Amino acid sequence: MKKHFILAVSIILSANVAKAQLDSTKGSFWKPIPRNYEVKQALEFESLVPMFFTGGFHFAACYRYEKFRFRVSVINGGTYDAEPAGVKNNATNFKRYYKTSPGFFVGYNVWRNLEIYSYLELHTFEITQKSSNAKQNIHSTDIGGGVSYQFFVGRHFYIQPGFHIYLRKDNDLNFGNIAYHIPNVDLAPVLRLGYRFWSKY
Repeated sequence: MKKHFILAVSIILSANVAKAQLDSTKGSFWKPIPRNYEVKQALEFESLVPMFFTGGFHFAACYRYEKFRFRVSVINGGTYDAEPAGVKNNATNFKRYYKTSPGFFVGYNVWRNLEIYSYLELHTFEITQKSSNAKQNIHSTDIGGGVSYQFFVGRHFYIQPGFHIYLRKDNDLNFGNIAYHIPNVDLAPVLRLGYRFWSKY
């Protein structure tokens, strides 16, 4: 009887040790194994969440292949005023709002989850003159570059702060005797929240 008890305990202990070793190969919640940046393919969904606080929205679908990342997005800024982000802006007299506009992004992970990327965004802005509240739309094809880092919380959820530089050609609107000149350069910090719902390692 004693031998059977010892054998049963030995089997249980061996099973627990094996389970612990198996679990250790998966890493921890904060540092899963394989690491998130070692992914070979992934599908992700993310959003520039601050847009929702101004009555707008932003959604993006992303596909990761090796170190390359492809993203398609749509943005509406609501009451967010983008004019102060412009270099040599005219924020004293005008406000500039994102209307619903698409964007296309191509990125590359240069180190772990650090991504550099370029993009093409087909923006429509609503320009509002502060003094008269007159409004006109202006279309702008913006190109540029960005850098951001995916901070994962576990295996799926991530926070991705970054910084964007938008470049565009000259474009003007006339508001009576005052002209609006859209800035050629915008500098903007960004904060995206995302979820990786499929991955292959």
